[in-house]
Amino acid sequence: MSFTLPELPYAYDALQPYMSRETLEFHHDKHHAAYVNTGNNLLKGTEFEGKSVEEVVKGSYGKNQALFNNAGQHYNHIHFWMWMKPNGGGALPGKLEKKIVEDLGSVEKFKEDFIQAGVGQFGSGWAWLAVKDGKLTIMKTPNGENPLVHGAEPILGCDVWEHSYYIDYRNRRPDYLKAFLENLVNWEHVEEMFETASK
Repeated sequence: MSFTLPELPYAYDALQPYMSRETLEFHHDKHHAAYVNTGNNLLKGTEFEGKSVEEVVKGSYGKNQALFNNAGQHYNHIHFWMWMKPNGGGALPGKLEKKIVEDLGSVEKFKEDFIQAGVGQFGSGWAWLAVKDGKLTIMKTPNGENPLVHGAEPILGCDVWEHSYYIDYRNRRPDYLKAFLENLVNWEHVEEMFETASK
């Protein structure tokens, strides 16, 4: 099972003004495509050929750094595109909201802590909302790492590599993270992943 670059689930200009057509063209068509192509070359002849992207991510972690970097970023981006939608943000689905309040204090506190995780991630990486041991937790990881390799299931992630926001926000990472939560998140996809992770 080789890696395949997924189509974006919306038009390139559908997330404007919060994420521009130019950002999506570079980010999806160049960066994500490179992870797919490099990942496929690195998969050849390894024990991970034919395995799912999740299995490759977990199996290559700490063993095959180059493959892990590309497989991790491929996994992260498959979901990153799905975690956004035109006219996103807004109210959270009831069950998810209840769990956020229960585990993280309040929706506002969750948003503040998620933004802080993204801002506090030095250099490239990701901010996450994940399920670990039945509880919601906020995490941050460097580079292409994700919660899968830390015994958790990611249900929302925001890419804080500069190519994700520099065209639109320059060095204003906090503004990008705020716009992501308030105007881009596809909470239905987050809820689906939450329900799968909770089983």
